[in-house]
Parts: sequence; structure tokens; C-alpha cells
Amino acid sequence: MNKPFTSRDEIAELYHRPLLDLVFQAAEVHRRHHPSQEIQVCTLQSIKTGGCSEDCGYCSQSVHYETSVAREKLLDKKEVLALAKEAKEGGSTRFCMGSAGRKVKDDEDFAEILEMVKGVSALGLEVCCTLGMLESKQAEQLKEAGLYAYNHNLDTGKNYYAKVVSTRGYEDRLRTIDRVAQAGISLCCGGILGMGESENDRIDLLLTLSELDPAPESVPVNVLVPIPGTPMEEKGQRVPTLELVRVIATARILLPTTMVRLSAGRESLNEVEQAFCFLAGANSIFSGDKLLTTPGPSADADKTLFDLLSLTPQKPYSREA
Repeated sequence: MNKPFTSRDEIAELYHRPLLDLVFQAAEVHRRHHPSQEIQVCTLQSIKTGGCSEDCGYCSQSVHYETSVAREKLLDKKEVLALAKEAKEGGSTRFCMGSAGRKVKDDEDFAEILEMVKGVSALGLEVCCTLGMLESKQAEQLKEAGLYAYNHNLDTGKNYYAKVVSTRGYEDRLRTIDRVAQAGISLCCGGILGMGESENDRIDLLLTLSELDPAPESVPVNVLVPIPGTPMEEKGQRVPTLELVRVIATARILLPTTMVRLSAGRESLNEVEQAFCFLAGANSIFSGDKLLTTPGPSADADKTLFDLLSLTPQKPYSREA
């Protein structure tokens, strides 16, 4: 493992360095391990929406809150493959399928999702799923079907987690992460900023991410998008861009070879703010005007951004997981 920082105190010291020095160091680390002008473009598609029994305070799909999101059954496989093909034609190299729910059940839906994984993989895309908690056998089935990565976010630091979710614990998250690793599937794991957490909670999250073995293949850094009807609509806080940059830069230094994904909330950033995030080490984005149930930048806006910054989309499987 690449772990120059071995204690929480060292990570805290890194996090609190003068911002421009921190970004300069992160940019150097980034250029040692990644092409500086290459950005991974991903598409996130909800394949089963709403009706989740978890009470994640930021989520529009929880049955515990009254939101504008309607419950929808699993999409048809043909529709999903058509959406994946469209994403590939639009420049995405990774297609992530999200199904709302506490955990994977051994039912007809899971059997159909396995077929979707096979189909998307056959298109030449990196295929990712986020389905909730997994058992070991289910992880092995997903791996056999061709799953490239599994997303299971930690959301926040361990000490703050209970203020975000009460229906499952931090150890539940870590158990699923371990099962994903044991199955040989790449891990996509990150968090959300702006849920009322402190800097110490962000440092705790970065510490846990840096301790995962193997290291996450990708770390999505999300900024809270307050959803009407959820607890975080009132509790959430707008994250200043420079705080987002600080988290990205610290993550880049702690996880040199990991893809750091500028994720939810990106639509609120202007071109200069996004450029600063890329300079600090972000090298992956979600494309499309919808991320599950939250808004994202349009394809035209991303094309303009890429042209302005002379960025090029990463080719699929151009690096080892």
C-alpha cells in the first residue's frame, strides 16, 4: 500500500496545511500517477427507484420521508442496455447502476441485475453497481457476471455517522466493503460533504478511506444536494468551494493511484471552481443531467468545460483496478 501517512494526527496535519501548498503537493502527486489532462467520464443510472427502508437523512428514496420521488420497479434489461449504449456513445467509459434498497435479496430482481451486468460489460464499458449491503456469495455472483466495481459509500466519519443514518451502522458498511474486496471486485467508496459534519468528521472519513486494504479504486466526493422532505434539507450546509478543494487534495495525496470523482453537487460549481478541483487531484466526473435523483451538469456544459481546459476523456480499462 502507498501510505506515507500512518496516523490520524499526520492526516490532520496534512489536511490543515495552507491550502495553496496542499493543492501544489496534490497536483504533484496526481501527475506522478495519472495523465494530467485525462478525466474519467462515468454515467450513473437509477435502475430501481424509491421504496428504500433505510433512513439516510440526505436521500430522496427513503420510505421514511415524503419527497417528490415516486417508487418505480426495476427497469427492463433492454432499456438499461440501451441507456448504457447511449452513455458510451456520449463518451462515458463507466456505467453505474443504482438500485434503491437496504440490501441485495436473492430474488428475480437480482437475477435480472446479474444479466444487466453481463450485458453492459459486453458493451465494453466498466460496469459498476450500487445495490446496498451484500453477502459474500452475492458479491461472488456479481464478480462472475463481469462487475468491474461496486459502490458502497461510507458517507461520513464514524463518529458522525449515527447522525446521518440510524437503520444501519458503520460496521455494516465496512462488512460489505470487505466482502467486495474478498470477491476481487474494485471498490468505489467515498462520502458526502455538507451534512453538518465538522472538519474532524471529514478527517475521520479520510482516515478510514486511507486504511482500506486494498485501497478504493475510486473515491466519489459528493456535496450535499438538499432534497425537500429530507432531514438534511434544513440541517445541510452549503460547502464553500475551497473546503471541497481541501478534501479533494487531501484524498489525492493519501490515495495516489485512486480515481477521485467530483460527483453530486458539481452542477453548482462554475468552470473556474471545477478547474481548481481538477488541479487538486479530481480526475473523474459523472456525466448527464441526472445522478440517480439529483441534478447534474448537461452534456453540452461538460463539452464546453473539457474544451476550455483541454481535457480528454479517459479510455475504458486504460489502467488496472
